[in-house]
Amino acid sequence: MNIYVAASLFALLILVYWVISELFTILYRFVGLPEEKARFQVTSLLTGIGFTTRESEMVLSTKRRRRLARITMLFGYVFNITVVSAFVNVFLSLKVAQVGGYIMSILLPLAAIGLIIVTVRVPAVRNALDTILSRFIGKIVHDGASNSIMLIDHIGKGAIAQVVLREVPETLDGVELAASGLKEKQHVLVMLVEHKDGSVEGPGAHTVFVKNDRLTVFGEYKALCAAFNASERFA
Repeated sequence: MNIYVAASLFALLILVYWVISELFTILYRFVGLPEEKARFQVTSLLTGIGFTTRESEMVLSTKRRRRLARITMLFGYVFNITVVSAFVNVFLSLKVAQVGGYIMSILLPLAAIGLIIVTVRVPAVRNALDTILSRFIGKIVHDGASNSIMLIDHIGKGAIAQVVLREVPETLDGVELAASGLKEKQHVLVMLVEHKDGSVEGPGAHTVFVKNDRLTVFGEYKALCAAFNASERFA
């Protein structure tokens, strides 16, 4: 295999790996993980390098995430063994048939690398692609829960999360925070309330939640989901 064919293979594999990584990252965002943490864990799972951090606890915190993690690891293993070897065989056969095709061999990796740079670095292109992929995957994994929750971090047995109230739960509708029983009965602490107009307030005794509020909360993860009728879903 000459240097040009090898460069083409390398660029193509980078492009394919990047696309697969983005798809799995969106899947993890649909089950409540922040984007950067999801992307790092996806890279670790797909490549099988075994790099672990405290964030790995977030991946294993729910049944759906554990199932998705197993699928990611199996997919990465099969891809590395089967697809990579298939690409090598294809390029080796192309070498014999296209001895004089050095120009195309150079253009292919350059085009692939250029596409990656444009997609990653240009915000408009990246946002457009992200929106398309999110809508497509959203149709597959959409569930019936009205509210979504995104896990931000674990602290001991508790979790910091962000809840989007697409609909205010019946038990909280029109009820002041002091009378809601969130802290006393469900051990849920509301730390911040961001309204639809972008204004932010620290919750007080008389705070009343309204539709489309975005709450930063702390408590046991299952209790948070139950208190706000929320399910892991890309917000």
